[in-house]
Amino acid sequence: MDTRIEILAEKKLIGKHITMSFLDNKTYRLWSSFMPERKEIQNSIDSNLYSLEVFSIGYFNDFDAKKTFEKWAAIEVSDFNEIPSGMETLIIPDGLYAVFIHKGPAAEAEESYRFIFTEWLPNSEYNVDDRPHFAVMTENYKKEDPNSEEEIWIPVKNKI
Repeated sequence: MDTRIEILAEKKLIGKHITMSFLDNKTYRLWSSFMPERKEIQNSIDSNLYSLEVFSIGYFNDFDAKKTFEKWAAIEVSDFNEIPSGMETLIIPDGLYAVFIHKGPAAEAEESYRFIFTEWLPNSEYNVDDRPHFAVMTENYKKEDPNSEEEIWIPVKNKI
């Protein structure tokens, strides 16, 4: 799996979020609500879609699949001057990220995440940091197409 380390500049996003857990996955419901309304966002930077998870501090220290987090469907914007009704803002702070390219159907992304958290991360010089995790779906994202690609961004910090 292709991996790179990047310093992310702060990003401003507008979108919708829902509280869920890994056991009570509401991703489909969130995106079904967001996609018909995304064109109301007037100041988007590009056509990329962002799927984000905002976890509580220390969420991964004692992992529990029933523990809740915020799941976001969003688009990057230049500013927060116009926020469509029913949508909210989120800022991804700058920081260090490990970036992975998931190639293949979206349904197989779980395998990529498993690799990241059980193989790559424990053997790397990094720990997970307490900032949003996200996937960027560019024009190369084609849902269940075997040629689909998406970028997975995991916030990291150097091990002490």
